[in-house]
Amino acid sequence: MRNILITGGAGFIGSHVVRLFVTKYPDYHIVNFDKLTYAGNLANLKDIENKPNYTFVRGDICDFESVRNLFVKYDINGVIHLAAESHVDRSIKDPFTFAKTNVLGTLSLLQAAREYWDGNYDDKLFYHISTDEVYGSLAFDGELFRETNKYDPHSPYSASKASSDHFVRAFHDTYGMPVIVTNCSNNYGPYQFPEKLIPLFINNIRHNKPLPVYGKGENVRDWLYVVDHARAIDVIFHKGRVAETYNIGGFNEWKNIDLIKVMIKVTDKLLGRPAGTSDHLITYVKDRAGHDLRYAIDSTKLKKELGWEPSLQFEEGIEQTVRWYLDNQEWLDNVTSGEYEKYYEKMYSNR
Repeated sequence: MRNILITGGAGFIGSHVVRLFVTKYPDYHIVNFDKLTYAGNLANLKDIENKPNYTFVRGDICDFESVRNLFVKYDINGVIHLAAESHVDRSIKDPFTFAKTNVLGTLSLLQAAREYWDGNYDDKLFYHISTDEVYGSLAFDGELFRETNKYDPHSPYSASKASSDHFVRAFHDTYGMPVIVTNCSNNYGPYQFPEKLIPLFINNIRHNKPLPVYGKGENVRDWLYVVDHARAIDVIFHKGRVAETYNIGGFNEWKNIDLIKVMIKVTDKLLGRPAGTSDHLITYVKDRAGHDLRYAIDSTKLKKELGWEPSLQFEEGIEQTVRWYLDNQEWLDNVTSGEYEKYYEKMYSNR
């Protein structure tokens, strides 16, 4: 019996991973541990919440005693760690929260796993999901982030993730714990909290609100459909080599301004508006502090070793994504209004 702890499983990427593991592996017991902060929403998992091999536990990864008890109660023998504060703008305003959750929270999980597994690492794995932002910024010369790149984080968010990556590797080197680290490019798709660029702009286009673009919109990001990321996590968890790092990317670079124009085109079309209707919403704003110029991931190692590659081209993925948000406006409205947070606070305060 595999008892898999997935942290942050009510969030954007985490909910897709939980859904995949619960449905694909009925003989596994999946324990979803999530604090239900603003970015966690159990509505993301309505379709699998009553599955017999699924358990949700509300809790904080920084609460070491709770995490330790979780390992004992559910006999955890595998961890997929996604819980994190992830929005760069928020990290600039509140770096302490990012250091606490991303660094100390990861350390809490590592120590609980080490204590419970107690040197018996057969069929155990601590899989830590990180970001390409730990590598810093790339120039426009075709260079890609590879697993051998030195770390060069430029924001409090990326610095906190870099630190957590180092702790994970240190637990392997010091205690022999079986670990894997993956660094992934920007994800997009259903259930993403609408502070992030793509769902924010879909919602703003829908309501004819401004589309704020940092600087001149020249910054470049590599985009990966979230379902493809979940597929990569699945194959790496089951077939990846212990102590290795794998980069997960979409081979799909877009300048922010070009991405936004594609989103406008697709969203206007699906809303039945004439082409170009929402172009005037583009609003250039002061650039973000420490804004990295370009990220681009080389996933060659993952493809060669484990056979994974993205399944969707961006134009196909973005149309599916826009259509999902427009078809799920109740979910989007509940999230943007904060009503879901009030519901969970009331529900859990009565327990």
